[in-house]
Amino acid sequence: MLIPLLALLAGAQAAPAPPPLPSDAAPADWRPIPDDELMVVTLAGNRTVVIRLAARLAPEHVANIRKLALAHWWDETSVYRVQENWVAQWGDASEKKPLPDAIVKVPPAEYDFPAVALAQRLTRADAYSAMSGFTDDGWPVVGNGKAAWLPHCYGSVGVARDAAPDTGTGAELFTPISGAARRLDRNYTIVGRIIEGMKYLSAMPRSDAPLGVYATEGERTPIISVRLASDMPAAERPKFEYRSTDNLRFAAYIRLRENPPAPTIGLGGIDICDLPLATRRVGAK
Repeated sequence: MLIPLLALLAGAQAAPAPPPLPSDAAPADWRPIPDDELMVVTLAGNRTVVIRLAARLAPEHVANIRKLALAHWWDETSVYRVQENWVAQWGDASEKKPLPDAIVKVPPAEYDFPAVALAQRLTRADAYSAMSGFTDDGWPVVGNGKAAWLPHCYGSVGVARDAAPDTGTGAELFTPISGAARRLDRNYTIVGRIIEGMKYLSAMPRSDAPLGVYATEGERTPIISVRLASDMPAAERPKFEYRSTDNLRFAAYIRLRENPPAPTIGLGGIDICDLPLATRRVGAK
């Protein structure tokens, strides 16, 4: 009986491993981003930055931002702060431009929100949270089991503010331009993320002045216009899709990033900001 048993064990060991699940997106995984979640920022030099607004996760501040865009408030403002290894910030550098009457001057704090259902979770937590994952509509979310919040990753869009309890109106916005800025989590409201044109903001000249605020007006980058896609003529509206996360292919994508094939050495985990979330433009630009 010993020889047949050994042969059986050898056969079991020689059985090929099942093929890995595909991690590439299937056509059905791409879903449209609503027009009123797309905000188009046109900079001097015919440079365009497109922001996807997190309307569901920061509704009060996004409501203000939509009103500002509809009022064309950002037209003729500027990117007036670019601090090395930190952020680019834009809005009214003078801080004297009147806000539209409909704006809520001190919106309720939206630094975090009640825990939300996640379509996928990362295997490991990080130094800033107890869990990390992704909502089914394509947003990175971290939390502690009671509350959840959007992390300050490269390209996320946050609301600049003064001292608490002022949460900022949404008129002054910023984005991390180097790596992540996770120490800002739960201290500033995140209202979206840049899905196209981040290369323009991250390549702007850094200022050596305090906090990276340009010392002269001539150093600033003018903002020509800011429009919601839903407020643009139908023929001019940009169309984008995001990759959905509620499927086995995205789960396989996470595992592949957490455990990359040799010769890359994996550590069994990955930071939420190190996993790119794909979006794509649909149709001609």
